[in-house]
Amino acid sequence: MNPIPVPTDTLSPHGATNAYVVENVLVDPAGRTDELDRAVDDVDHVVVTHAHPDHVGGVAHYADACDATVWGRAGRENRLEALTGITPDRTVREGTAVGPLTVVETPGHAPDHVALAVGDEMLSGDLVVAEGSVVVAAGEGDLRAYLTSLRRLYARNPSALYPGHGPVIDDPRATIRRVIDHRLAREEQVRAAVRGGARTVAEVTDAAYDKDISAVREFAERTVAAHLEKLAVEGDVTWDGERAAPQ
Repeated sequence: MNPIPVPTDTLSPHGATNAYVVENVLVDPAGRTDELDRAVDDVDHVVVTHAHPDHVGGVAHYADACDATVWGRAGRENRLEALTGITPDRTVREGTAVGPLTVVETPGHAPDHVALAVGDEMLSGDLVVAEGSVVVAAGEGDLRAYLTSLRRLYARNPSALYPGHGPVIDDPRATIRRVIDHRLAREEQVRAAVRGGARTVAEVTDAAYDKDISAVREFAERTVAAHLEKLAVEGDVTWDGERAAPQ
């Protein structure tokens, strides 16, 4: 099971989304490429880890070319249809088998996010990457759900993770622990910023980041807003969508 990188308009440093063919299942066809064309001879099913533009660009093409069954997250089918024009033929939820893959619900990065287990390995979508972190942004992401999903993955103790971007992860628990620690450290920086007098997303972002984020400012602010939403639910701050204050 090898990643098949498909060039996409995604955040650096990757610039590509990994598609996978596992027996008769095509996962995350982000677009059409010659390499992917050669890999899909026996594909009967198309499934995505989540409906973000950089994961679904080839769904319609390969569904037609392979006469394949398209699967969408139960209760979230409209997300896939809105991006691809394809109404899912069938739906997945926790425990659904799609060919050799078993669905594990892992929301947080996106509300419809799933991981796909095959034996003791896992196709993990945008839960984790080998280096750095993935975006969990207000309006689309949920940090409480995301941390729960990471902990679920940690508890399963997979032997390898096949992510949506970047190289295969051979040390899953260490990588998951790093990502959890990073998120909790950022949360503490956001909490400290609010306690220190920052009130708006821009002010909290300026206080919480100690590096130049000008190239990714929009994503940083949406991440901060997601942290503020989590802290408000947990009673650490008040947050009305515009201004924060210590609780």
